[in-house]
Amino acid sequence: MITLEQRQQVRQRANFACEFCGVAEVDIGDQLTIDHFQPKTKGGSDSLDNLVYCCVRCNQYKLAYWPTEMSDTQLWNPRQEPFVEHFLELEDGLLYPLTSTGKFTLNRLRLNRPLLVAYRLRKRKQIEEKQLLERYQELTQLLEQFYHQLSNLTEEQQELLREQRDLLKLIIKWAR
Repeated sequence: MITLEQRQQVRQRANFACEFCGVAEVDIGDQLTIDHFQPKTKGGSDSLDNLVYCCVRCNQYKLAYWPTEMSDTQLWNPRQEPFVEHFLELEDGLLYPLTSTGKFTLNRLRLNRPLLVAYRLRKRKQIEEKQLLERYQELTQLLEQFYHQLSNLTEEQQELLREQRDLLKLIIKWAR
């Protein structure tokens, strides 16, 4: 049985998002499920290494899959291998498999389902907007620094002009 402490550890380790498709708790408004990567019915345990945080859809599509023959394709294990080893996200939001494991996982979990593709595109747009906002903030800070320096230089120039005027007055007075 999975303890509350284990559940919290799995959630935090997964950054509160499905380890297969990336959908976050905040995006669905609820906690996700804990899945046994190797199903208990196929010899899996409740150890943290075997627990994966995933959305209901990925959990339903995975079911109790576990390869029975050495020749059976493995399902991608997000706990052991990086996403980019098996998948490439295309400009249109679709995932492209880079390996046979990626292709099998993509098909088994239906990782290109329309709403998930739309989700990826929306997340990408949010990231791009955030990056643009950060760049705008950087530029704003640089402009503020520039205007501050310009103001200081203007004050220095006015002081030099006053000193120059006073010096010219002294020269004119002395030359008479």
